[in-house]
Amino acid sequence: MVLKRPFQFDGGEDGFGMGGPGAQESKRFRNAVRDVMGRLSVNDFVSKMEPLLRTVVRDEVERTVLRVLQSSSRPSFNQNKTSGGLMLHFVNKLPSTIFTGGRLEAEDGYPIRVVLMDASTRTVVSSGPLASLKIEIVPLDADFGFDDQEHWSRGEFAANVIREREGRRPLVTGELTVTLRDGVGQLGDIVFTDNSSWQRSRKFRLGARPVQKVSDEMRIREGRSQAFVVKDHRGELYKKHHPPHLHDEIWRLERIAKDGAFHKRLAFHGVVSVQEFLQLYMTDPAKLRTVLGCGISNRIWDTIIEHATTCVLDNSKFYSYFDAGQSIGLLFDSIYKVVGVMFDGQSYESLHNLSPPQKAFVENIKRQAYKNVNNFIQVDASAILGPSRSLTPLQAEPFNGPNLALQQLEFPVTRQGI
Repeated sequence: MVLKRPFQFDGGEDGFGMGGPGAQESKRFRNAVRDVMGRLSVNDFVSKMEPLLRTVVRDEVERTVLRVLQSSSRPSFNQNKTSGGLMLHFVNKLPSTIFTGGRLEAEDGYPIRVVLMDASTRTVVSSGPLASLKIEIVPLDADFGFDDQEHWSRGEFAANVIREREGRRPLVTGELTVTLRDGVGQLGDIVFTDNSSWQRSRKFRLGARPVQKVSDEMRIREGRSQAFVVKDHRGELYKKHHPPHLHDEIWRLERIAKDGAFHKRLAFHGVVSVQEFLQLYMTDPAKLRTVLGCGISNRIWDTIIEHATTCVLDNSKFYSYFDAGQSIGLLFDSIYKVVGVMFDGQSYESLHNLSPPQKAFVENIKRQAYKNVNNFIQVDASAILGPSRSLTPLQAEPFNGPNLALQQLEFPVTRQGI
């Protein structure tokens, strides 16, 4: 017996009424079902659809039962506050949408940071053996958890770690093991290799957990980020970034096409990132323009520079340089802009506090420094800000070119501390 009428489906607002991909996908699905139903007998339909329907129903029942049991049996994290305990915590927020193949970073463009905190006092554990804890970053089901105050077991956390789809690469790749420093961990190159459309919620989370169990008596609660969507890069492959990030490849800048003439010339001279582009622009803008080509127009040059200089700077690293006599030291930021000067081993201070003769003298030292960039010494921000301010970097600001008034340094440091 052949069906005379196709089955009718009520997709609901989200397509299928169970978190479907949307109205357009729902419409295409219904059309495909109608086409198939017109050629199938009832027996054929039942034999083909029964295993699929059983799987869908079983998965939904298991998820619902698990959520009900967890919500009814787990105590609120607030209820355990008096007993203390330690927890991993994601400091900065992730973007609501992430693209496959792209390096994970926080919503503000800075690296993602995870800290080890005392659950009662909400302070960072910055000393002792646990301040150097080694943690693992894992992908989580976005349906895992309801709020930031709840409690879960080690097993519940592990059960919500997502595995890659069959036949696919590992879902998350890169630097997945991080060692905390003074209780703070900064995530490096981590990327998602697959989108999140196959998840019930259409989203993922990031999780952080200790690599090894600390002890039988002590449990460190795993950390969990906000939920986010992961999409295939597709059009993102050649998209320009506004604003660009320091670690972006150079072709993310306006008027520099991927594998185009400018891209190839810059790469030939070792300029592959926006940071390296800005460093060369700061130290030798004439050379940078020559690298791009003597025939580059003022309009194109201005467009590239204007876009590059909207980049938000990284205040986690600085560079120092001392003159031959070691009597004057200059402090540079991540793109080699001078942000401080030291005389005779005293504290660093901003240039706008100097007298005109001192400024002229410092300008000569700066030109000397730019000819000896290989002699720059990298300095951690914590050496300047101090460990107590390690979670509060200097206020980031767009870079507006070599003539920008120098940033006021609020945390001086002596030369011996570098």
